[in-house]
Amino acid sequence: MTIDPEHIASKTQFLEFLAGLQADLKENPAEWENLTLDRYLEAVAAWIANYESYYRNSNQSLPVEPDWAFFAKVLSAARIFE
Repeated sequence: MTIDPEHIASKTQFLEFLAGLQADLKENPAEWENLTLDRYLEAVAAWIANYESYYRNSNQSLPVEPDWAFFAKVLSAARIFE
């Protein structure tokens, strides 16, 4: 991956990150735990359910106000967007 998720500050960077993520999956599948969509989405849900622990355990401040509605819209739209 070329962009560290911690440094994404714009739509353009987010799109570059997604492209890098897709390329990384194609180039390094052995480094991925979740190679199917169902396992990947299960991991996304599990991480979101426990993200507070990640931040605490890595001595980082919790995000002030994640926009969960936006991410839900993105995931929902991706079901039918071509």
